[in-house]
Amino acid sequence: MFNGLSVTEHREGDDLLTAGLGLGGLQSMAPPAFADATAPTAPELRRRAIWSNWRGIADLSPGGGYGSVYGSVANVPGREFSALARLEGARYPHRVLVQVPDAFDHDRRCVVVAPASGSRGVHGAIAVAGAWGLPRGCAVAYTDKGAGTDYFDLDAGQGVSLDGRTAAATAAELAFAPDAPTGSAGVRGVAVKHAHSGDNPEADWGRHVRQAAQFALQALDEAVPQAAPFTFDNTRVIAVGISNGGGAVLRAAELEGDWLDAVVAGEPSIHAGATSLYDYATQAALLMPCALLDASLGPLPQPPHAAQSVPQWTARCASLAAAGLVEGADTATRAASALAQLRATGWTDAALRAGALSVGFDLWRAVSVTYASAYGRYGVGAHPCGFGFAALDPRMAPRAATPAERAAWWSDGSGIPPGAGVGIVDPLMAGPDAIPTDPTFPGLVCLRDLAKGNGGDALRVRAGIEELRAAPPREGLPVVVVHGRDDGLIPLALSSAPYVAMARQAGRDVRFWQVGPAQHFDAFLALPDYGARYVPLLPYVHAALDRVEAYLDGTGTLPANAVIEATPRANGQALEAANLALPR
Repeated sequence: MFNGLSVTEHREGDDLLTAGLGLGGLQSMAPPAFADATAPTAPELRRRAIWSNWRGIADLSPGGGYGSVYGSVANVPGREFSALARLEGARYPHRVLVQVPDAFDHDRRCVVVAPASGSRGVHGAIAVAGAWGLPRGCAVAYTDKGAGTDYFDLDAGQGVSLDGRTAAATAAELAFAPDAPTGSAGVRGVAVKHAHSGDNPEADWGRHVRQAAQFALQALDEAVPQAAPFTFDNTRVIAVGISNGGGAVLRAAELEGDWLDAVVAGEPSIHAGATSLYDYATQAALLMPCALLDASLGPLPQPPHAAQSVPQWTARCASLAAAGLVEGADTATRAASALAQLRATGWTDAALRAGALSVGFDLWRAVSVTYASAYGRYGVGAHPCGFGFAALDPRMAPRAATPAERAAWWSDGSGIPPGAGVGIVDPLMAGPDAIPTDPTFPGLVCLRDLAKGNGGDALRVRAGIEELRAAPPREGLPVVVVHGRDDGLIPLALSSAPYVAMARQAGRDVRFWQVGPAQHFDAFLALPDYGARYVPLLPYVHAALDRVEAYLDGTGTLPANAVIEATPRANGQALEAANLALPR
């Protein structure tokens, strides 16, 4: 079940929670440097991966409140246990990592299990679970849930080994080495595990969480032999995650057996209603740029900035009209038509305004490209719309990656290109149907057809989506769902709300905190306009964990359902506890 076990110690300037960086080091705009950019050491890669995952999840900006109003960056010495774990039936393993603090509380025997958010690597929940569990003396177990940043360079024939360093496919056991032969005609660039494993990992995210918890018990047997054996019967296990990690812990909640004691899911991507992530993401990718031009939405957050966005979004309205996807003879009426379609799906205006960020960062296309490949279980070079991934030259054409670029993929990547020097290759941008003023449009139409069409590829992708449909949590399991009402990436109305309704209809007591105004990305609250519009969601996830812990200890009750009316900090002001209006 677990291969390549590695145990490392982290003390004296290299702790579990921040790799010795502390809050100041995490706040640094520059990543921790490599002594040799082409051959970083395993400790250098770990430190940089921790830095990038903290900064990708939490608002660490001065005045943002982290470390003063909520959260912890305590110095936590201890040991890490790492392995590659394989589920029965899976082609490729997922990474598991367990952090055992030296101050592990033998009397309370607590494990916090945390799947990464998004498609991130194995450290992708450290700001969520590590920051809460490690200072309390709990062990924390992480999994990349079959996605992660184990990219494979098809040109060089190199992937990522257990410790994060690049290695040839023939030289070491890699976390991901795709079947496509290196140098095959038409197969080059970068293979991405989430997209190209052929496993549809999202269908198994609940099982990934349980296997990470099993690995934690095994690690504790080795780390604390005087208190062994550690079992699900004598060790408390709490699962927590946000975004995709939130969806993963809800899928874990439905698994049989009395192995899990409580679940806290923040802003979960979960399929429990009529609309799946792929459905609303491909719709948003096409329509949202045009819809955001409708004046009824009011001022949008910045970025994106109007000077760069309006011409592109106007071109999208024209493309949609030419394809018969919106009505109207001018931009204003076309924008109104696009907006009406999104509202009919369930998008609120608040979520649409926050969704402008995903439009500006081309995130809808990134999600759609990767997930179409994953859901259809397509391998390298087999994407039904022709998409791939590669390092790109200034003309956006594929090129070979440099050794320095390749060396940093594992530590710097988010698991879903573009990013960390890996871009999306879209052959339709330069093909016969290319549109000079809106070059991504043909590819997006193809991706949307996989959600709504009747061809073989569309049926294949939708069959993969059906594997994701959630079931109610195990009866009697405490579950708390926390979601921002303004979430513009995973809209509450299309994810948490139908999940909670489904669970309650099945007789489950799921508690639900709806936080407003909160959107999806705490890290972007460092941008002045976002910090003045929204509050962070992470403090509510930590508060829900506090309440769940008190309930399990017998010293408190589960949190009541709540619609929380928070107040963002004024522009230029620091966040204070009063802004959050945390339920008591």
